[in-house]
Amino acid sequence: MSSRSAAVSLAGIGACCALLSAVVHLVIAPEHLEETLYIGILFIIGSVALLLAAAGLVLRNSAAAWWLGALVSGGMILGFALSRTVGLPGYHETDWDPPYGMLSLVAEALFLAAFFAWYVTRPTLVPSAPVRPKVPAGR
Repeated sequence: MSSRSAAVSLAGIGACCALLSAVVHLVIAPEHLEETLYIGILFIIGSVALLLAAAGLVLRNSAAAWWLGALVSGGMILGFALSRTVGLPGYHETDWDPPYGMLSLVAEALFLAAFFAWYVTRPTLVPSAPVRPKVPAGR
C-alpha cells in the first residue's frame, strides 16, 4: 500500500469514527439537555467539532482536523470515565448507557488509534538550513 493510499484510508477511518461519535452524541443530547443542561450543551459542541473534523479529513486530510478530532475524542472518553467514577459537577452516571456508551467509546478509541497511526506516518517537514550571506574574504 502506498503512503498516499494509507493516508486516504486513515482519513476515511478517522472521518467515519468522528461522524459516528458525533451522531451518537447528537441523538442523546436532548435527553441530557433536560437532565443536566451543561452536559447536553457539551455533547452538541463536541458533535459540531467532530463534524468539522470529519469534513476536514474528507476534504483536505488536514492536520488541524486530526488534532481537533483527537482532542475532542480524548475529551469525550475522559468525560465518560469521570462521569462514571468520581462524577462531574451535578452529574453522575451509574451505567454504560447501552448501546450509546459503548458505541461512542469504540468510535472515539478507533479515532485515536487512527490519529496515532497518522501521526507516526505523516510526512515531516525538515527545516532548511539558514542561508548565510557570502561575505568576500578580507572584510
